[in-house]
Amino acid sequence: MSRVHDMGGRFGDGPVVPEAEDAEHYPEAWQARAMALTVAAGACGKWNIDMSRHARESVRPADYARFTYYEKWLAGLADIAVETGVLSRAELETGTAEDAPAFSPLAADAVPAALAKGAPADRDSNVAARFGPGDMVRTLRPAANRFVDGGHTRLPGYAAGATGRVVRMHGTFVLPDTNAHGLGEAPEPLYAVAFAAGEIWAAPEHPRDEVIVDLWQSYLEPA
Repeated sequence: MSRVHDMGGRFGDGPVVPEAEDAEHYPEAWQARAMALTVAAGACGKWNIDMSRHARESVRPADYARFTYYEKWLAGLADIAVETGVLSRAELETGTAEDAPAFSPLAADAVPAALAKGAPADRDSNVAARFGPGDMVRTLRPAANRFVDGGHTRLPGYAAGATGRVVRMHGTFVLPDTNAHGLGEAPEPLYAVAFAAGEIWAAPEHPRDEVIVDLWQSYLEPA
């Protein structure tokens, strides 16, 4: 199932206008607060980063198309907070808590350290690597979650069915396709795969340029 967020290579959306991510240079103050609120809410331990991404991807398509970047973050956060019982819909609408939180909130002054520390996703795994640098591989088509219909995946639609070359093996990392849906981390090998621009874009300006995409082993097959 394709969602509106998977828009790489799509025509007709106009130029990309980057939004600042430096906390000291957000175009509007509320954007920095949206970022901090998302990090602080994640400390409740009710969801992981892949669940959070999936929540943003699942925002109603009409809203996703009109929302700015951090509006999408807030919409996804509101949805997942209600879904996991962190907030009730009434609390969200009124801005008034019905009960004391059942977890320790992340204090505002602790957010910078939490951002700097991150949450590493590399894990030990007994899944053997099938590929090595120089191997030719092909991505699965369509670009879909094989565990949950319409579920989260990190295989972008524009790279589905494309043939590329393994540049390196990063190690073994949490598989987003399962982790986003409470099916376990299921770590597996993660590769950097280089695709010629002419392999994935309809009319590239420089066909021999390369696009490098990090892809999990279950997204790939020998070419």
